[in-house]
Amino acid sequence: MRPALAMSGVITMKMHTQTSSPRFQAMPAQMAEALTEAATGDEAQRSSEALMLLTQARNAAFAEAAEGRVGRGLSLLSQALEHEPLSHELLSDMAALLLSAGELAHAATHAYRALELTPDHGASLYTLGFAMSGLGEYAAAIEALQALLQGPALANLMQEAPDLLPLVQIELQRLQALGDSSVRSAA
Repeated sequence: MRPALAMSGVITMKMHTQTSSPRFQAMPAQMAEALTEAATGDEAQRSSEALMLLTQARNAAFAEAAEGRVGRGLSLLSQALEHEPLSHELLSDMAALLLSAGELAHAATHAYRALELTPDHGASLYTLGFAMSGLGEYAAAIEALQALLQGPALANLMQEAPDLLPLVQIELQRLQALGDSSVRSAA
């Protein structure tokens, strides 16, 4: 299985329920302005407003990607990351879109950054595993996918995107078979 084929599941997983609110349909500059304004309110309102705007930015980015405009989706996520650079969800979303665009090294970098913030984040481990597989870094891919299939990471994956579990299992089996065949051919 190629990483790009597995990405349709990630894009499906990342598409949050879209809203028809005017803010969702705001242009990227308006979203950035609204995020900046949200930072000036009281703490509770700021947190609620910022969370809503980040969710809308994520939705808009994946809507763009679903329409074939991955670059525009990446641009929206990049703008959101300027305002929330420590958001593991934004970093993970960026990694997923980069993976779908075939930018495997950049996808892995963003997935690593997301995992530094939230080590058991299922989507980040998924993206990291498939990016490393595509880069030919099979040991790292196996490690990421094995980590995804246990404990809190598996629980997170099952909560967010249970339909990706078979893809993970198939890719892990494929990678392990590659390792087994290279051991046999070396003997």
